[in-house]
Amino acid sequence: MEPRRIGFFTEIYRPIVNGVVESVDALAAGLRARGHSVYCFTPSIPGYEKDEGPVFRIPSLPLPTRTAYRLTLPLVSRRNRDAVIKRLSIVHAHSPFVTGWMGLRYARRYGIPLVYTYHTQLEAYAHYVPFEPNATRYAASQLTRAFANQADAVIVPTPSMALRLRELGVSVRIEVIPSGIDVARFAAGKRAEAVRARLGAAAGDRLMLFVGRLAKEKNVELLLEAMRDLADPSLKLAVAGDGPLRADLERRSRELGLARATRFLGSVPRGDLPDLYASADAFLMPSTTETQGLVLAEALAAGAHVIAADAPQNRDVLGQLATLVAPTAHGFSRAMATVPPRGAADVQAIRRRAEAFSLDAQVDRVLALYESLLRPAQIA
Repeated sequence: MEPRRIGFFTEIYRPIVNGVVESVDALAAGLRARGHSVYCFTPSIPGYEKDEGPVFRIPSLPLPTRTAYRLTLPLVSRRNRDAVIKRLSIVHAHSPFVTGWMGLRYARRYGIPLVYTYHTQLEAYAHYVPFEPNATRYAASQLTRAFANQADAVIVPTPSMALRLRELGVSVRIEVIPSGIDVARFAAGKRAEAVRARLGAAAGDRLMLFVGRLAKEKNVELLLEAMRDLADPSLKLAVAGDGPLRADLERRSRELGLARATRFLGSVPRGDLPDLYASADAFLMPSTTETQGLVLAEALAAGAHVIAADAPQNRDVLGQLATLVAPTAHGFSRAMATVPPRGAADVQAIRRRAEAFSLDAQVDRVLALYESLLRPAQIA
């Protein structure tokens, strides 16, 4: 396959840390490892100048909400940026906001195929916008439909998200391609008593783990309520991640009398995550708003037992190798009280499930999609 020049247009990028950014970076790295060039077009972030690889920062303004996200100013043209865009083989949009529409405009201007990856159920994030929630959810759904139908192909990470887009009225080609992780890296995680002790678990304790952004849509508070309902001094909860609700969740933990049972770790270096997953007795996933949930694939690769909210996309990722419960405190407390013991065979089965989410598999399928869109243009 000849080297391709791929333009990623994303509203969310470094220094923001979340699943979308991890997915974008992982795919870019995987494509570059195959000899392809990836250029990232993303809003500027004041004071941040640590980009790796060719990144074009587009002038931006702060949004009128409490968020680190920015409003792209697409009308500002740069000669060097436009020269790179003209030579792209593929425009790959990772959001349907201003930067994504900017990518669409360039794709149409220069006759370049447009791919859109559906990373986020926007309607689940209506609480971030200071307008009436139902109207905001409707507008978010319409934005998703309108942008997706402008693409030559849409990538979704799970079959349930393909169904969701069809329900929204998306009629273009949809490809189910799971977002990839470094499976071997997470499979190398080791259960370590030193790690468990650092997370507050003494000998004989059972350690629960949550990894993710601390925000309303992640539903973390119900884990605290489940801990309160169990009132089991041998049960410990480690929360890895940061976000706008961290202070509120820490305060709620104290109000529920869980200060000694819950450890808030803040942002954790990715290199530390494999041992965290492997050292926990169960990984908890209370969110029902993901399109896939990279942390689920990471936990599977580490061989962790997963307790997850019963949602279609979580079922798509986990299959039969997890405990799926109602997204309520009672549902999680019952499952946390009876975490099954795991033998070597169980761990290996869980890890085999994670192979479906390898980065190599994702890159293979994304490249095949790119080539299928480029061949008609080449014939013409």
